[in-house]
Amino acid sequence: QVQLVESGGGLVQAGDSLRLSCAASGRAFRDYSMGWFRQAPGKEREFVAAISWNGGTTFYVDSVKGRFTISRDNAKNTVYLQMNSLKPEDTAVYYCAAGVPFSGLTGVIGSVRFWGQGTQVTVSS
Repeated sequence: QVQLVESGGGLVQAGDSLRLSCAASGRAFRDYSMGWFRQAPGKEREFVAAISWNGGTTFYVDSVKGRFTISRDNAKNTVYLQMNSLKPEDTAVYYCAAGVPFSGLTGVIGSVRFWGQGTQVTVSS
C-alpha cells in the first residue's frame, strides 16, 4: 500500500511557475513508476506526466511538453512536478499517482494503482 500526499498548489498568474510535490509513504516507493494527472471542472481526468522508478524515463502529454518537468527523489520518497509558463488552461486539480504503467514512447498503458487526494492549481489570465 502506498499513500500519497500532494502539496504546492495555489493561485498564480499566467506565465508564473509552481512546483508540486507528492510525498509517498511506504518503503516500496522506489519500486513504482510515478505520475501526475489533472482534472479540470467538467472534464475527465487526464494524464500529465510520468517517470520511471529510477527517473531514467519520462513521458509528457503534448500540451505540457517544454513547460513541465517531472522528477523524483527516491531518498525522500517524493515526486515533483515543476510547472513553468503556466496558462489558464492548466487550471485543474492535480493528482499524484503511483504505479503508473507507461511507455516512454506512447504514454500510459494501464491502470494506476494508487492515487493522492489532489491539489488545486488555478492560473488566472
